[in-house]
Amino acid sequence: MSSIANFESAEALESQSLSVITVRVIKSFEYRTSKNLILKVDLSQTTVGNLKDMCRSLVKTEPGFKAYRNVQLDTLKIYTHAFGHKTQNLIINLEDEGFLLDDMAMLDFVGIKNETELSIFNMEAYNAYKANPNMKWDN
Repeated sequence: MSSIANFESAEALESQSLSVITVRVIKSFEYRTSKNLILKVDLSQTTVGNLKDMCRSLVKTEPGFKAYRNVQLDTLKIYTHAFGHKTQNLIINLEDEGFLLDDMAMLDFVGIKNETELSIFNMEAYNAYKANPNMKWDN
């Protein structure tokens, strides 16, 4: 009976240390082309740089992301926190805050919590879209 209790407590400990985050891989801002990665990570042990590398690796190896392999994914940004407000823009949070620029910072230190949604994208494409935020498929 004690081995069952130990197993259950180990499972509970693992679930407390891992958090689920959603990373939106953005291919095109103008066409709203994105696909989600659902990841379980230890926020206190994973750096921003590790998360970027993990996302890039999954995009290169997962068959569903074949169309996204030509995008240089170089920037992470917080889209929303669990139970937080979402922006009017459906593809990215256009506010000037939320960029995760320090690759050495731990995810929990930069404010990432369980069920946080992040975006990974190309900064050059983001700046071009922010300067002229038009949707091409609407026209």
